[in-house]
Amino acid sequence: MIKILKYGEVANKDIFARVIPTFNVEEIVADIIANVRANGDKALLEYTAKFDGTDLSSIAVTKEEIDEAVASVEPRFLEVLEKAAVNIRKFHEKQRRNSFIINDEDGIVVGQKIIPVDRAGLYVPGGTAAYPSTVLMDSIPAKVAGVKEVVMVTPPQKNGKVNPVILAAAKIAGIDKIFKVGGAQAVAALAYGTESVPKVDKIVGPGNAFVAEAKKQVFGQVSIDMIAGPSEILIVADGETDPRHAAADLLSQAEHDKLASAVLVTDSMELAQAVSEELERQIPLLERAEIARESIDVGGKIIVADTLDAAIEIANEIAPEHLELCVSNPFDYLDKIRHAGSIFMGRNCPEALGDYMAGPNHTLPTSGTAKFSSPLSVDDFIKKTQYTYYTKKALAKIARDVEYFATKEGLTAHAKSAVIRLED
Repeated sequence: MIKILKYGEVANKDIFARVIPTFNVEEIVADIIANVRANGDKALLEYTAKFDGTDLSSIAVTKEEIDEAVASVEPRFLEVLEKAAVNIRKFHEKQRRNSFIINDEDGIVVGQKIIPVDRAGLYVPGGTAAYPSTVLMDSIPAKVAGVKEVVMVTPPQKNGKVNPVILAAAKIAGIDKIFKVGGAQAVAALAYGTESVPKVDKIVGPGNAFVAEAKKQVFGQVSIDMIAGPSEILIVADGETDPRHAAADLLSQAEHDKLASAVLVTDSMELAQAVSEELERQIPLLERAEIARESIDVGGKIIVADTLDAAIEIANEIAPEHLELCVSNPFDYLDKIRHAGSIFMGRNCPEALGDYMAGPNHTLPTSGTAKFSSPLSVDDFIKKTQYTYYTKKALAKIARDVEYFATKEGLTAHAKSAVIRLED
């Protein structure tokens, strides 16, 4: 049963505690990466046979495989994928940045160019978990940014094929190349390249502990989006919230993972108790009841605060991945939320809406990193290059200042490089 904690009456360490996963996989992942760097496709095929239980002659997904997969997917689901893609694209097109130039002083031009990365790699979980939504969420921003080539890696099923819904989403998103490989080995292939898999500049997408550790280890060789932890939801609710809705929303994250975090913060003890009872009613009805049960029992909690303002402050301290504002006047509280990956406003906006259809990205900072990190966006697939131009006359006006500044730092060659031009 979920814990009910009264804020101010229990220790803060209990209020703000998170379930911290501990996986000691560093050495295993390091060995996998080294093997892929040394042996390329051969290592990938061996790991696919070992971990995914299928022997492949090639890891590349062909156009025929994609067409076959799309033809096997229900037309209604293809329509939904298309509709989601439209909403995601519309939202992310607003994130495009523009280059700028400043030339308001004679002889001086400075500016900044916005340039997409050449090639992005997308990791998509496979096997028992197939998330076409992740395909759309992680590839469409790259395409909007102008990335020339998006490469997707995903583990094959035991029949040697990729889950059809994954390939259908990939086609709708316009992904350029797809490879049947998963795990740390797939991350290594994207980071260093193999005979088949091209080296990318940035790797995005969620995965298990091995994938997360691999992303951590190849960072620097390539850029990565984030190291994602278990999924999280925090609901700030007033006493008028329907406990059935709050319980259902908590369980929408609890069913993800036994380590997932589901938290309700409210100013109503009556609601807290009603939600607790509703959780006990709804959990046995879930297909993933065992997972949800452990998540709620181990990491779930209901925190009762004196006021909604106090509830907001608790939410800011926790800095959740998903934050639902289930209150009568959510826009009155929006500016008070400082730390959250994505905010869902009002009583008719379940977090699942954001997972699939609304448009804002669902690849979000977890484990409190929303205090300094942002959702995946177009910005993740661009880089900025700046430039400077001075005429001789413009340089002459400031060269002595450059010389003076440089000598204060003890860098006399810097100083000389500026004033030597005055001698010409």
